[in-house]
Amino acid sequence: MDLSAFNLQGKVALITGGAHGIGFSIAEGMAKCGATVCFNCSSEASLEKGLAAYKAVGIDAHGYVADVSDEDAVNAMVAKIKAEVGPVDILVNNAGLMKRVPMIEMSHADFMRVIDVHVGGAFNCSKAVLPDMMEKREGKIINICSMMSELGRETVSAYAAAKGALKMLTKNIASEYGEYNIQCNGMGPGYIATAQTAPLREVQPDGSRHPFDQFITAKTPAGRWGEPDDMVGPCVFLASHASDFVNGQILYADGGILAYIGRQPK
Repeated sequence: MDLSAFNLQGKVALITGGAHGIGFSIAEGMAKCGATVCFNCSSEASLEKGLAAYKAVGIDAHGYVADVSDEDAVNAMVAKIKAEVGPVDILVNNAGLMKRVPMIEMSHADFMRVIDVHVGGAFNCSKAVLPDMMEKREGKIINICSMMSELGRETVSAYAAAKGALKMLTKNIASEYGEYNIQCNGMGPGYIATAQTAPLREVQPDGSRHPFDQFITAKTPAGRWGEPDDMVGPCVFLASHASDFVNGQILYADGGILAYIGRQPK
């Protein structure tokens, strides 16, 4: 196999929610593989922090503020990227949010906000970049799904519903636009050590580990939480020519948690 297939030189990559966390690590990895990185965030404050973070690691990134759930804002952002940098070759739909609330306590508005950002955002961004990809007859769309695309757990009904829907949106984009040599795949992280999951890893007042932290490390064959950098390799693969015959699939980078039923008590 020609390993140059993993080279992203000359490609324009847009990573939504790319100012920090998993999105930042994915963007950094793609930049190191030659891509020109554009990242999206939802506020000017996040934009400034993101630009500083990219500069600190030697990446000349282009930042754009837009609410991905707002179709007009997304269309304007993609048009601006095309004018300033070029048409998007690689789209990573990473923007999201989490609301940990028991379902009977969650408002309909909060439930729909999670759906609008995860699913509506991926729909809006994909719809905006697809025409140029179709014209070039080439493009990569990567939807950041989750192990919650497959599993349920208490207090995350909105998030799990969104990630399950995103899995099926991935398959439908692949089905509808594969004839244009466009690949749409998902990457599903397991439990990753980010600011979003920090409350689940807090040391307890007595100095012990958080019970959920203990549960996850015991449930994951790898024996640890994932790191944002663990998501880079799978996404670079899905963004590159190495994955040209891979379409409509979800690649789970979860340390084996979805494959593991747990150990039998002794």
